[in-house]
Amino acid sequence: MKLISWNVNGIRACVKKGFLNYFTEIDADIFAIQETKLQAGQLALELPGYEQYWNCAERKGYSGTAIFTKKKPLSVRYGMGIAKHDTEGRLITLEFPAFYFVTVYTPNSRRDLSRLDYRLEWEKDLLAYINELDQRKPVVLCGDLNVAHQAIDLKNPKANAKNSGFTKEERERMSAFLACGYVDSFRLLHPDREGAYTWWSYMNNVRARNIGWRIDYFIVSASLKKAIRSAEIHPEVLRSDHCPVAMTLVPDAL
Repeated sequence: MKLISWNVNGIRACVKKGFLNYFTEIDADIFAIQETKLQAGQLALELPGYEQYWNCAERKGYSGTAIFTKKKPLSVRYGMGIAKHDTEGRLITLEFPAFYFVTVYTPNSRRDLSRLDYRLEWEKDLLAYINELDQRKPVVLCGDLNVAHQAIDLKNPKANAKNSGFTKEERERMSAFLACGYVDSFRLLHPDREGAYTWWSYMNNVRARNIGWRIDYFIVSASLKKAIRSAEIHPEVLRSDHCPVAMTLVPDAL
C-alpha cells in the first residue's frame, strides 16, 4: 500500500505546475495534501478512481487539507471536534478496516513566536485525539508538522535554535508525542541519514544547495512498525517549496 503526503503550498498553483502529472505517475493508494489554500468550489480535480475529501479553512486562501483515496473509508471526520482548532481546515481522519489515516497541517508558531503558545496547545490536543483513535485501532499520521525534530533534520541547527520550527518547546513536544507509542517512519529506516529534507525556503537559491528542513512526516502507531516496507523523501519533485514524502505498508502485516 503506497501512501503519499505533500504540502503543496496552494493546490491551484501546484496544479498549474504539473501536480496531476506527478499524481498520476506515483499512483498512490492514499494521497494526502496540506496547505491547499482554497475554499469549496474553487477547484474541481478530475481524479478517476479516487474518493476525495477536503477540509477548507474559513479564512480565504489559507491552510486547508485534503485526502484522495482509492478505497472508500468506513468513516470520515474533519477536525478534532474542538471548536477553537477546527476553523482552519488542518485535520482529516479517514477510518479503514486496519487503521485510521490522519493528515495534519500543524500551525506555524510564526517568525516572532507569537503563536507558539497556541501551537503547543493544539499539539497537546492533537496527541489526546490520536491517542483516543489508537485505543481503537492503529493510526497512520502524516503531514506538515512544522518542526524539525532533531539536529540531523535541518542544515543549520545552531543558527536556528530559537527559531520557529526548531525551538526547544516544539522539539520536546514532538519527542513527547513519539514517546507515547508512535514511530517516525523515516528515522526508523534511516536513523543516520543526513541531508534528508522536505522543505526549503524560496530565498537565496537554498534548495539547489540543499539547505533545508525535514518537517513533513509519516508517523505510525508502534504496532504498525513491522508493516513499514519503505519510507522515502522525493526532493526531485519541484512544484512546491515542500517535496512529497512517501511510505509503503505491507498489506499482509496490517
